[in-house]
Amino acid sequence: MPIKKFNPTSPGRRQMSVSSFEEITTGSPQKRLTGPVRKTAGRNSHGRITVRHRGGGHKRRYRLVDFKRDNVGVLGVVKTVEYDPNRSARIALIVYRDGDQRYILAPNGLKVGDTLSSGPEAEIRVGNALPLHRIPLGTQIHNIELQQGRGGQIVRSAGQSAQLMAREEGYATLRLPSGEFRRVRTECMATIGQVGNLEHELESSGKAGRSRWLGKRPTVRGSVMNPRDHPHGGGEGRAPIGGQPKTKWGKVAMGHRTRKKKQSDKLIVRRRK
Repeated sequence: MPIKKFNPTSPGRRQMSVSSFEEITTGSPQKRLTGPVRKTAGRNSHGRITVRHRGGGHKRRYRLVDFKRDNVGVLGVVKTVEYDPNRSARIALIVYRDGDQRYILAPNGLKVGDTLSSGPEAEIRVGNALPLHRIPLGTQIHNIELQQGRGGQIVRSAGQSAQLMAREEGYATLRLPSGEFRRVRTECMATIGQVGNLEHELESSGKAGRSRWLGKRPTVRGSVMNPRDHPHGGGEGRAPIGGQPKTKWGKVAMGHRTRKKKQSDKLIVRRRK
């Protein structure tokens, strides 16, 4: 899927690049597989801003994506590949032989007319979902469960994939896109292949208005604020930060570990840093 660039007819067009959307096969989603998106940005009932730098943006409908892939043993056919405004990846509409229809994350290389299935007996093929104990070592996977039956929670954005490195004592060791090595129970499901829309990271917005369409509001640097508004504020000119960088509320912002002690810490073999 190539990236489309524009002639520099205006300052905003000069650096702008967008997806060509060549893989999209329909312009409208299945109505029964969509739902409302409740906005949570901005102010709460007391009028205080609780979520900064978000608001506005184009109205959206949420696509109900099947992350569990629990339609075991039933063959499905890819009917359409669609755009999803709520995520960087594309989604594919699967029509199963029992009449059920579901959206899944569209992996790289998936085309209309391909057949898919899920479960322990499924083939090792792009788009099929299997338990980790049935997937060969070295395979690229995505949409990985962390708890059996809960549905895929990690490796779901455009162009991402994890690699199955080893299996021992009921656990599979995965190398995640961040570089972290993590153990997951071998009963958990994962989907074969790499998430599609690989060129998403090459897109350039080109202008501030395009960020506003996505619901992103301007972010003001703390160093240009007044001292009462931010720990970085004040000083003549571009004053250096007097001390360790802090957030607007005075909490340490760099170098301070914020992760609490969690049960899953013992499953992390090597951290990303």
